[in-house]
Amino acid sequence: MYIGVDLGGTNIAVGLVDENSVLKYHKSTPTRAERGSEEVIKDIIGLINETIRDYGISKENIKAIGIGVPGIADPTSGEVIYCVNLGWNNIPLKETLETELSIPVFVDNDATVAGLAEYKIGAMKDCESGVFITLGTGVGGGIVINGRVRSGFNGVGAEIGHMIVGENFYDCNCGRNGCLETFASSTALIKYTEKLINEGKETSIVRKVKGNLEEVNGKVIFEAAIEGDYVANKAVDRLVKYLAIGITNIINILDPETIALGGGLSGAGEFLLKKVQKEVEAVRYMKMMPIGKIVLATLGNEAGIIGAAALGM
Repeated sequence: MYIGVDLGGTNIAVGLVDENSVLKYHKSTPTRAERGSEEVIKDIIGLINETIRDYGISKENIKAIGIGVPGIADPTSGEVIYCVNLGWNNIPLKETLETELSIPVFVDNDATVAGLAEYKIGAMKDCESGVFITLGTGVGGGIVINGRVRSGFNGVGAEIGHMIVGENFYDCNCGRNGCLETFASSTALIKYTEKLINEGKETSIVRKVKGNLEEVNGKVIFEAAIEGDYVANKAVDRLVKYLAIGITNIINILDPETIALGGGLSGAGEFLLKKVQKEVEAVRYMKMMPIGKIVLATLGNEAGIIGAAALGM
């Protein structure tokens, strides 16, 4: 058995995964990152021990622990280099956990490990090469080629969300302007929708949230778009336009067999997928040549745990 840990800015999820990448048991707890790395790591250790105990096996049955973190990690040293959502810099996560648990530990980016899960048993299964794009609070990416994750020489090669795709009306959290995640994330979708509302555009979205714009989220916007709302469709179409630019760039560089869209916004399903497929076809290079398929990811929230566990397989 293997343990996968999906360390997020909101929750820590820990699960037991078998040799066939099947999630057998999992549990979670709030991250509460404001307490600092030491307290969060204590919770990770505690949750791992609880998971092993609850499932009724001994620690000796665990071959390895994998952890996906929402930031940049060094897969070799297992150090978390930079993680803005947790406020972590240069945290020796692998070393700390191995000392406490006496089990081999592997660490990588959360979107990268989710992509590995989709490659093993999800939407990219049986593909020679695949790229997983997660559309959530930000935009993340996981690149898998011939069964191995590819994050580049320095571990920052799959930062798809920080690909520059245009000029925007607000800056990215990284300090630059024009990053893909400022166009194609749920955060970006909400910001642009609120911009249109504040400019006086009429929309059913205001009615849906009873006038409280703090309640506007990706789900509400996509529901309104499906119903034909002008503002919602304008915001969604803008997201799709820039996401297609990002995907086309990926195709031009990697030519993957499959690109899988995951994360919270992928819950819009075929409505989003068909728009993205159509826009990519409209803007892509070398239209006389075939390209890989663009599909929806299939594993949902389980991808992070399963992919993290796969790091140790």
